[in-house]
This record gives sequence, structure tokens and C-alpha cells, in this order.
Amino acid sequence: MRAAILVFPGSNCDRDLAVAFEKAGAQVSMVWHKDTTLPDGVDIVGIPGGFSYGDYLRCGAIAANSPICGALRSHVERGGFALGICNGFQVLTETRLLPGALRRNANLKYICKPVGLRVETANSAFTAGYEAGQEITIPIAHHDGNYFAAEDTLRALNDQDRVAFRYVDNPNGSVDAIAGVLSENRRVLGMMPHPERMAEPAHGGTDGQAMFRALLDQLATA
Repeated sequence: MRAAILVFPGSNCDRDLAVAFEKAGAQVSMVWHKDTTLPDGVDIVGIPGGFSYGDYLRCGAIAANSPICGALRSHVERGGFALGICNGFQVLTETRLLPGALRRNANLKYICKPVGLRVETANSAFTAGYEAGQEITIPIAHHDGNYFAAEDTLRALNDQDRVAFRYVDNPNGSVDAIAGVLSENRRVLGMMPHPERMAEPAHGGTDGQAMFRALLDQLATA
């Protein structure tokens, strides 16, 4: 599996994400936001957490209009995989590659702590390493993680089994306790919690490790 990690001014989880992919067995390339193309043969693009462009305007809005996001759109449109975590999820909604929006946390405070997640579907390359209904612990670290979508969008996400994760104890006020959603073709995942920060024993847990291992297995046999 070949992974490309996008790097914006203000990204701070790009190396964490690269290490998680590498430990799962992927070949990883770091791609600067001013580049206009992705490396040849890339299977999955990772959009990491952080504060791209200082979170000016809406979080992820400037990054979504950077040169590399044209290549990201093309990659997704031709059926490529993409994983956006935290700020990366915000970028994916700003590019309209995923539906909905991320708003200020309901308590208007930055939240940084491990939280419980419930795996809502195992039917994706990202979640195939879990069982539907399984509860896992993954850290969050965000100020604008309150997921919102209109009623028709929520209905479609639920009817099409595209809610990947829900919070066990909704920490930020997200509608329907949604923590992560899939694209229509199930090849793009956006999530606010950080699986790359719970991917090896030194992190205090390994619940995120299954995602990266499942991706490697699924893409290796695709």
C-alpha cells in the first residue's frame, strides 16, 4: 500500500499519521500543500490533524482551496481512498468530498481526552478490523468537532450505513453523536478522533491500530 500524507502550514499530526501507516506496512510519502500532483501509484491520501493555515476563516476552508486539494479531488473522483482526521475531516467537508460541517463544540471549549467510540459499521476498508457495535477508545483534540448535517443528509447517512463511528458519550454536541462518516462509495472516511494517537502500546492503547492494519489488508487484496 502506498500512502501520501498532505502537509499544510499548521499541520501537527502529519508525522503521527505517517508513522501509523508505516507501522502497518505502508510506503509513505509526505506531500506539501503547494504541490499540484500526488506521487504515482498512491492508494490512499491521509489528511492529518492540526490547525491548517492557523484555522483562519472556517477550519479547513483555506486548506481546501490549496493547490494539492485539486489532486486530492481527482484522486477521490477516480475511486482512490482518503482518510481525513480531525482538521483533515474539516478539509474533506470543505472540499465537499464528505457531507456536513464541523462547528464549534457545544460547550465552546477545546476538548482533549480519550473518548469512547462505537463502531457503527464494519463494512468499509477502514472499519473491517472491528466488529459492528464494538466499543473502542480513541483520543480527541479539537475545538470545532461538533458535526452537523441537514435532516435529509442524516437520513441518507443512516439509510446507507455510512456512519462509521458514534461517540458513546457525545463530548462536543455532534448531531446524532456522529464521530465519523463515509463517502457514498465508502472509500473516503472523515473522523474527528485520532486513531493514529492510539496505534501502539506507548500511546496507552492500540484501539486505532486495527484501522491501519485493515486498510493495508483491504488495499493489498483490492
